[in-house]
Amino acid sequence: MTAAREERLPLDAASVDNARTTLLQLLARAGVFSGDAEELIGLVEAGSLAAAHRELAGTGREAPPGSGEAYATGWRDGSRAVAEGLAGLADRALRAAVAAGPGGEPDARPPVGRMEIERARVAVVPLYLSFSEESELDPEVTEQVLVAVLATMDARERAAYPGTLTAFAAGHQGRLERLYAAYGPGGPVAIHGRYTLVHSPTGLAVLERLAARPGELRAEWDAAELPPAWLDGLTRAWDAGA
Repeated sequence: MTAAREERLPLDAASVDNARTTLLQLLARAGVFSGDAEELIGLVEAGSLAAAHRELAGTGREAPPGSGEAYATGWRDGSRAVAEGLAGLADRALRAAVAAGPGGEPDARPPVGRMEIERARVAVVPLYLSFSEESELDPEVTEQVLVAVLATMDARERAAYPGTLTAFAAGHQGRLERLYAAYGPGGPVAIHGRYTLVHSPTGLAVLERLAARPGELRAEWDAAELPPAWLDGLTRAWDAGA
């Protein structure tokens, strides 16, 4: 037995359950509802399994240097089987996490929950601040706008929305930089009501949805009775930066 193997000490089920229970109790004392806390913990668990799958599906499949061909083939086959098993576990964990939310079905579009709004807010604010700065003209309608944005997605898509937003910001970095430089705080364009959302972090999420599902967003926007001019202004600013 190698020294590395002797040092391994995997956590037993009781210790893992203790850590989970401790975290749930701490969150409860901070005012986080148990259902919201369970959902967050479930998403972290699903993400950990997905990360392990990516690791094993990549370099983790390579056999140790100097292995014979037969050994290497067996190693790759075994790694592939384990990776597929991890992928299945990650998917089931994600389904369980989002099913614990307000809708109960991972592929349905339940009413947008408080924790979904909070996770979207946590994701979008730093992305917005990477292109702009806090504005005194922020209309402070974050919750209403994010409800309309998230209502265009099912529960699994909402769980992955921080990644979707990050990919959108990275893929359109230059265009977003031009938009916020021209229409954002301190920009040369005169302040006008139609550009209100450029001064709100939620504008970035709205832009992503306008690019991905414009029709559905407009339907949810109308249902929420949000100003149509805000969408039109953001669309105009986005098109101008193309």
